[in-house]
Formats: sequence, structure tokens, C-alpha cells
Amino acid sequence: MRSMKESREDYLEAILILNRKRPEDVRPVDVANYLELTKPSVTRAMGELEKEGHVVRNAKGRILLTESGKRIAENVYEKHCVITELFQKCASVPEKTAELDACKVEHVISDETFRGLKEYLSRNTEKEENK
Repeated sequence: MRSMKESREDYLEAILILNRKRPEDVRPVDVANYLELTKPSVTRAMGELEKEGHVVRNAKGRILLTESGKRIAENVYEKHCVITELFQKCASVPEKTAELDACKVEHVISDETFRGLKEYLSRNTEKEENK
């Protein structure tokens, strides 16, 4: 079972991704569809995230990230992307498998280990480009 922190991070990450596609036009139903959850679950979570100050709703009821919500979402999304790339390059797993596994790891990896992974990928990408 996932922790409350993990699910909140997933909601914020989903809003970030959806907002990049349709700025200021993300509805709870869009988040529900993206995460394959029920709309009532998402509506309840949005209320909690709003109380915590991570999201606000505009006049049309669209969901927007606050600065704190955006900071958390960008952090999780960066981890997701880097870990996905690492799994694909180092473990030679298909993108879908790498994505699913990255979703699990992104919530528990330490900042220190994540920085190390980023540096590792950066060094190895530079080596590949210089060949």
C-alpha cells in the first residue's frame, strides 16, 4: 500500500504534467483519468492538497499548483524522468517497465542517491556523445 505522501506527490506530478499540456485548464476529472482513479477520490485529495496550500482552484474550478505544489511536483517529476532513463539505459528494460518502476522509486530515493544517479547519467551521456 502506498503512503499518503506518495499519493499526494503523484497528484501534484499529474497536475504539473497536465498543466504543461493545457495551462490553467486542468479539471479534477482530468487528473482522475490520468491517474486512473475515481473522480470522488481525486476531488477529496484536491481538497486536502488545497488545505495544505499546494493547489488552488481558479474561478472556473480548474486546478493550479501553488509555488509549494509546483516545487514538489517538479522535484518528483525530475526524479521520475532520471530514474526512468537510468532503468532503460542500465537495465535495458522497456520504457513502460522503466516508467512503472520509476513511479515507485521516485518517492523513496534519498536526495543524495538521486544526485549520484544524475551525475552518473550525465558522465555516461557525455562519454557516449564523445564517441
